[in-house]
Amino acid sequence: MFEKWITNQTAKPFYARKEIVIEKEVKKATAKVCGLGQFNFYINGKKVGDHELDPAWTDYRKLILYVSFDVTDLLQAGKNVIGAEVGNGWYIKCDEHYTFTFPAFMPPNPNPYKPYGSCLIFAMELHVEYEDGAEEVFSADDSFKVKEHPVVMSNVYGSETIDGRRSQPGWSETGFDDSAWQQASYVPEEEIPKADRKEQAMPPIKVVKSYEGKFFHHVKERDIYDFGQNMSGILEFEAKGKAGDEIRIYPAEKLGEDGDVDQVAKNWVTVDSCITYIIGKDDIWEKCRMTFTYFAGRFVGVEKGNSVEIQNMSAHAVTSAHKTDGTFSCDDERYNQIYDMIEKTVEANMVGVHTDCPTIERFAWQEPNHLMAGSIFYMKDGRKLWEKFLQDMRYAQHTKEDYFLDYAGEKVYPGDGLMPSQCPCYIPNVLPVPGMGSFYDIIPWGSTCILGTYWHYQFYGDVKIIEENYEAGMCYFRHLLTRQNEEGFINHGLGDWGNPKNELARENIETAFLYADAVCLAEFSKVLGKAEDQELLLKTAEKIRRNYNEKLMVQHPEEGFWCYRCYDHPEDVFLTQAAQALPLFWNMVPEDRKEDVVKALRFTLEKEGSFTAGEVGLPYIIQCARLYGMNELVSRFILRKEHPSYYAFILDGETTLGEYWETNPRSHCHDMMGHIIEWYYNGIAGIIPEKPGFAKVRIRPYLPESMHEFTCSYQSVQGLIKVHVKETKEQILLETEVPEGVEKEVDVSDLKSGGKQVVVYA
Repeated sequence: MFEKWITNQTAKPFYARKEIVIEKEVKKATAKVCGLGQFNFYINGKKVGDHELDPAWTDYRKLILYVSFDVTDLLQAGKNVIGAEVGNGWYIKCDEHYTFTFPAFMPPNPNPYKPYGSCLIFAMELHVEYEDGAEEVFSADDSFKVKEHPVVMSNVYGSETIDGRRSQPGWSETGFDDSAWQQASYVPEEEIPKADRKEQAMPPIKVVKSYEGKFFHHVKERDIYDFGQNMSGILEFEAKGKAGDEIRIYPAEKLGEDGDVDQVAKNWVTVDSCITYIIGKDDIWEKCRMTFTYFAGRFVGVEKGNSVEIQNMSAHAVTSAHKTDGTFSCDDERYNQIYDMIEKTVEANMVGVHTDCPTIERFAWQEPNHLMAGSIFYMKDGRKLWEKFLQDMRYAQHTKEDYFLDYAGEKVYPGDGLMPSQCPCYIPNVLPVPGMGSFYDIIPWGSTCILGTYWHYQFYGDVKIIEENYEAGMCYFRHLLTRQNEEGFINHGLGDWGNPKNELARENIETAFLYADAVCLAEFSKVLGKAEDQELLLKTAEKIRRNYNEKLMVQHPEEGFWCYRCYDHPEDVFLTQAAQALPLFWNMVPEDRKEDVVKALRFTLEKEGSFTAGEVGLPYIIQCARLYGMNELVSRFILRKEHPSYYAFILDGETTLGEYWETNPRSHCHDMMGHIIEWYYNGIAGIIPEKPGFAKVRIRPYLPESMHEFTCSYQSVQGLIKVHVKETKEQILLETEVPEGVEKEVDVSDLKSGGKQVVVYA
């Protein structure tokens, strides 16, 4: 695929075009296209497809994705024009305006970003099948013409400078005069990436909703517009002025006390992103639209001269997660607001990769790809998304030959099988941060190669996902075993990251994941018929479990129940919610002490009166509360008016979920703690898979005290599952629907706990 690549020999965006002649009747035409870092493709003046920002981000030294388009209906008899516009993305990162740098408290990074080439590149093959059976292939070659693009600067963090004076109206249409354009150059052989080339199978990035920018007020020489929704978005507007006049637009997630856009992320970094438009002609309305990047925020501050007019300010929210599989609505608006807030956050962070936030880092941190898998899979069709994310991990996995540099310039070999915490990883931060631990080799992050596979299999029931990821998971697990300390614990990562009290319980958390990896791999080996692997994995799991219980399980000195003390508090019996929940969830607890550990979890929850946990422990706390009869606590905690609480974000005026449990968090759009959505589906609606792929489903609804009616649906791979509950004065009505052929078990015990008669309609 793509023997030749062409370029305009610069690291700045460019146009490419060529006229071809179609002399026969076309039966079928398919274009396979790639432009790095980002591209748009055109035929006869029309953009092909409704995608944005193709292709999805990868490690271009190892994997390049191309996009296939059916263009049969776009070709015409006679002359046709093939056109493309190519921009930077991560291929050659531009650092003008905001670009991520590690904060000052971290040591300087000896492994900075490295461009993937010296120039942006384009490749294409147009396969045309004619009605007479003949075939013809048109490829990108040096007969193409190229020209610099009006986007004279585009960076991956959302800044773009567009010079309207360089606009080329009609550039992708027949009859356009391209005599002033240059001939394209072939990319030298040594510059062509040696990466694998695969068709992009994940859902493309698309616009899901457009928001009108409403003028808010004028402050500090800026007009402030509010889109009403924090998002990852494509900015578009119309402007009129004098040629050369500049408009500068500053996006932000929030406004400051002075009413201006506030681009400071919690006194941590200033995200000084800027979209600049330079007027091309005097006194005519011109359209400006971002092309090769996306902004992040809800507000924009516009600086312009008095002679410049602006109209039709809009923002187009973009996401790869545009296919919805689940819906939930109820008569308590607070639950609906929380659901919508988290769904919008997920959408904003699914843009080719699963980012940690669209504002500050845009990195593909891997931990939410298992911690948030349940929540996202109920809401969105994650099947192809996760196949791509797991593919990125396989390409990123270390071999024993892979190395980085330390501060002295010496080679550091992280280890055979290691899974980086970010995949793809563009700015490796491989050396542990003093006092904090490793940000590169973290078991709840790397374990996505195993646990992300596990959740994908549970939801979609496709053995292929296990087949594709089994060897990578086994190799990673062997790496983890080399990282155990003398007492058999993992302790080099971040623990319960995001814990509001900084109670990280590192060894408890990370070693529980070591056990979870072992038992999940054992299940995979059983599915694949690898009996020897299964036996060894189960023995290893039991060894981890026995050691864990011997060294961490104690009786509480006051309460008397068995519980898990925190390893990092050797002098006292110190409990956290996460330290009880993880071993409970993964069945590490001895059967005769399980009831005690449930008491310990309830004790920690009631003592705090809230979810006092970070992103790593929270999903297990919520799910254990569901499993062991504590739904009432869950519903109470999420509606608290003060942090930590989901509803507290709503009261703060947020439209997306914050990074940490606080007002004005560092990032206002982090989905990493959106785990409560899973509980909406398997806790409130009670839609619980009993077999992979929902081949068997148990329905066990729960009605929170303030809720009197809800409707929930989930489009499983088997078909639609639907639950409707309505409470009247005398009784509770339950309606369920499952696909034909799916085993169904209905459990009304949680509904009966309210004392009313439960009437079930099949």
